[in-house]
Amino acid sequence: MTRALLAWSSGKDSAHALHVLRQRGDVEVVGLLTTFNSTHDRVAMHAVRRDLVREQADAVGLPLHEVEIPWPCPNGAYEAAMAEAMAQAKARGVQAVAFGDLFLEDVRRYREENLAPTGLRPLFPLWGRETRTFARELIDAGTRAWLTCVDPSALPPHFVGRAYDDALLAELPASADPCGENGEFHTFVWDSPEFRAPLRVRVGEVVTRDGFAFADVRPEAAA
Repeated sequence: MTRALLAWSSGKDSAHALHVLRQRGDVEVVGLLTTFNSTHDRVAMHAVRRDLVREQADAVGLPLHEVEIPWPCPNGAYEAAMAEAMAQAKARGVQAVAFGDLFLEDVRRYREENLAPTGLRPLFPLWGRETRTFARELIDAGTRAWLTCVDPSALPPHFVGRAYDDALLAELPASADPCGENGEFHTFVWDSPEFRAPLRVRVGEVVTRDGFAFADVRPEAAA
């Protein structure tokens, strides 16, 4: 049984990657790995609050390994932080790191090249899925998510804060990937087949910053 960390973005693809890996039987996911913008205390790009990611980890019954990165974050700083995280993981007996990537060859190659010196094996349990079919699979499996970030150059900004559901898929322009794999949008999962219970969250303020539209997902009880 391969002991693996799962790169956890807080979004739908990493959540479904966990579901797939737990069904396989040859991989034991022993923890989640998330990078946080230390200035804003949120997941980079997804802009999800750290406390909510901790709630996700609790919901799936796994420890969360938090990697701090600065803002702005030069590539060298990111790679140094990840190299340290990988060294710590290997010392704990981790043998592999899983990612929720679907088809971007350059992203996969980057991950493989950076893991090669660590001795940890990269896993891509969702690789090659046709994204329109996969989007339906996610929703039908019970994955529930909000769009937390939209790139207005690829998708109208009014999609931010929307639920990732059948209605959204039907309204996406033909140029947009149904899973947002080209960076059109990012998501926050509040329920999935692996969650012990749904998270109680709501969509709060919507802002435009650094050329992107962001929706602030908040705990439901927050004012």
